[in-house]
Formats: sequence, structure tokens, C-alpha cells
Amino acid sequence: MVPAPDSNATNDAVELSTIEETAPTETEPMIYQPEDDPGSEAEVPRRITRRLYVSHFLSTWNSRSFEFGAVLFLATIFPQTLLQLSVYALLRSASAIVLASSIGYAVDQRPRLPVVRLSIVAARIAVLLSCVGFWALSTFHVIPMWTKPAIISVLVLLSCIEKPCSVLNLVAIERDWVVEIAQHDERSLQSLNASMRRIDLVCKLGGPLVIALIDGVSRNAAIFLVLATNAVAAPIEYFAIAQVRRESEWLEWVLRVDKVYGAVPQLQAPKIQSASRSSDQTVRISARQLLAPFRDLKHYSHHPAFLPSLSLSLLYFTVLSMSGQQVAYLVSAGYTSFAIGLVRSVSTMFELSATWIAPLLMHKIGATRAGMWFLSWQVTWLGGAVSFFWVEKKPIVAASGLVAGTILSRIGLWGYDLCAQFIIQQEVQGPQRGSFSSTEATLQNLFELLSYVTTIIWSSPRQFRYPVLLSTVAVYTAAGLYAYFLRQRRGHLVHLSGCVK
Repeated sequence: MVPAPDSNATNDAVELSTIEETAPTETEPMIYQPEDDPGSEAEVPRRITRRLYVSHFLSTWNSRSFEFGAVLFLATIFPQTLLQLSVYALLRSASAIVLASSIGYAVDQRPRLPVVRLSIVAARIAVLLSCVGFWALSTFHVIPMWTKPAIISVLVLLSCIEKPCSVLNLVAIERDWVVEIAQHDERSLQSLNASMRRIDLVCKLGGPLVIALIDGVSRNAAIFLVLATNAVAAPIEYFAIAQVRRESEWLEWVLRVDKVYGAVPQLQAPKIQSASRSSDQTVRISARQLLAPFRDLKHYSHHPAFLPSLSLSLLYFTVLSMSGQQVAYLVSAGYTSFAIGLVRSVSTMFELSATWIAPLLMHKIGATRAGMWFLSWQVTWLGGAVSFFWVEKKPIVAASGLVAGTILSRIGLWGYDLCAQFIIQQEVQGPQRGSFSSTEATLQNLFELLSYVTTIIWSSPRQFRYPVLLSTVAVYTAAGLYAYFLRQRRGHLVHLSGCVK
């Protein structure tokens, strides 16, 4: 006896066939090609990039403002020690490490739009509640002994929500959405990467500068500004990213597949998980998820892009980032909030210049060689600055010399960041992006966490030289690992002919 056909399955099959018919083809590319110039470079339509940049700008502005604001608020509330700040930042980074596998799973296995929207909403709520906590610490000075530790504990818990959500948003947008929007076109991908990084750096300049200037007048006003910008921007972010999905033909098609594939187990792709599973399947899936971090780490360490990624991650083991511990040290050395904001502004201008220099250099000599050039620039300036910092006796002069070298080295840092990001995007295939990028983010957060461990061990500003030395060693190690990768890939390290033609 032949069973009657399942109407639901029939409907799914019809919808799948419709999707296949409407899928982008080679004759209907998502990337716009000007009709009057068939030989010009492929370009992503402006209607897509505008919405993508608006969403990324708001997300990055809020993240950068809160990241700097939280550090500045804690540094000024507890000016005599780096301990509270370091513990807060350490546990914040640890949360992203613990949840890294879940972040990779969400990017690889779950529908794109709900994942990004969840990261936006959860992060904004955590920031809003954190601002209430900072306001309480700043306003109420005569309070029961247990109150301050309790508030700090709540702030740490909220940071452990905000940080993983920020990482989830970053991995999903920069390592998945951008690649699909560019449809793997190299020049379009380099252009999108550079533009996204410019937005990040402009926000890194603008957000902290505004917070620092207002904090110099009123700490509570700065706290309420962070609260207000997050509250206003959240709905704009939420709907702007959905418009990117609707305007991008390729993403729209993939998301339509996400909607129906769960009902057709025979056709499930790595991005899709069926909504209904048997209890045995659930047990097996749970076991796989428990082992996922180890499996992801093994895959990551054997991937061709491992060494560039590891070198990039090592650069996060630093206290020389013009934020966090270095800001707290500059406060102790005599820098005002205005001076710190000004120094960060100059630093970001240098960093921003790297987003124009890097694409030009990559186009001239290739991303692989350009990465070595940028790392060489970074180690040169940091080496000189740290040497001066160790021998100079006056704290304000030593701090200023360290700041100058750090600022100059940032061109190398962000230039290498763009080179490594492009190499990774080219080497890592679609179904592996989430797991690879989340493992990379885990290492980045681990090294960032270790940098805060150094300022917990050496918490006095007078001992800041030891974390500075370890940070410099990490940069030199990253350069050595990348040099080894370059030697493996090209067979040599020095090759100038491409630059002197």
C-alpha cells in the first residue's frame, strides 16, 4: 500500500523549487556591474552598503563608547588601584571565551538575521542596566559596606552578557555577512573590509572622545549619555540590519532557505538545524556540542590560515592600546580626561590612515607580504618606545614617550589587522566561518584576559613597566610567527621587486 503524500512536505518542496528558481545566478549577480563599463571593478550596490554601514556604525559606536566609558568610570571611581578595573575586564573577556563555541554554533547553524538581532537587543539591555550601576557608584558615596561589592558584581554579570553579544555581532557581520554581500569578489571584499574598519576607528575616536570630554565636566552626564545613545540607537540598528537582508538578493535567498530547510532533513545544510528531533538525536547533539570547543580548536590549528590568525590574536595581549589599563596608568601619571581624549584622538587618526594605506599596499604587493611590512613597522616603534619608557625616570615624561611610540605603532597594528582579515576571509570556507572565527575570538579574548592578569599581579602604577614589557614580547612573537608563515607560503621573507617597479 502506497502512503498518501504529505501535504506539508509537498508545500516545502514547492517553496524550495521556488527558491531555486529565484536564486542569484551568474547572469544575475548580486554585485552590481556598471553597464557602461563592463571591465570596471565589481561594486556592491550603495543601497546595501549604506544600510550595512549605518547598522555597523551604531553598533560600533555604542560598543566603543561603553567599553571606554566603563573603564573610565571605574578608573575615576577607584583612582588608587587598577584592581577593580582589571577584575571587571578580566571576567568580561572570560565570558566571551566560555561562550565561544556557542557563538560559533550560532553563526554557523542558526538563521542569520535572528542571531544578529538577538546580539543587538541583549547587548543594549546590558549596557542600559550597567549605566544605572555606574550612576549608583558615582552618586552614592556613603553606603553600606556590602553595597559596592554587590553593585560591582552586577556590573561584571552584565558585562558578561554585553561582551559575548558584541563578539557574536562582530563575527556574524564581519566574517559572514560581509563575505556573502561581496560574493567573494576580492576588490569588493577589500573595500568593504576597509570601510568597516574605518567606521570602527571613527567610532573608537568619536565615542571615547565625547565620553572623555563630558566626563571631564560631569561623570554622571557622561554615564547618562552612554545610556541615552544606546536606548535611541537600538531600534535603528534592529531595523537597519533587516533592511540589509532585504536589499541583498543573495542574503535574502539564503535566509529563505533557512526558513524552510529545517522541514526537509534530507537537504539540510550546515546553516540549518531541524526544529524537531528525537530524544536520541538530542542526546547526540548535546554530546557533540560539549566536544565542539575541542573539535573547533583542532580544526583551527590545522587550518592554512592558522598562523596569520594566531599572530593577530597575540596582538590582543597588550596593555598598550590607548584604553583600559593604559588609560588608568595615564590617569595615575597625571593625565586629565581631556588629555586622554586628545591622545586617543591622535592615535585613532593614525589608525584610520592604515585603512587607506593597507588596501593600497595589498593591491601593490599582496596581502601576505603587506602583513609582514605592517608588523615590522609595529615592532620597530614599540621597541623604541618601551626602551625609552624603561630608562626615563620622570613618570609624566616616560608616559608621554610610551604614548608617542604606541600611537606610531598603530598604523602597523591596524594595517596588519586588515591584511590578516582578508587572508582569513579568503582561506576559510562558508560552513567553517563561524567555528573558525569564534575560536579566533576565543584566543583574542584569552590573550586580552591575560593582559588584565598582568595588571592584577602588578596592580600598582609604578609596576606598569612589567605588563608593558610582556606586551612588547607578545608583539615580537606575533611578528616571528607571521614571518614563519610567510617563509612557508612564499619561500622567502625579503622581496622588494614588486615595490620598486
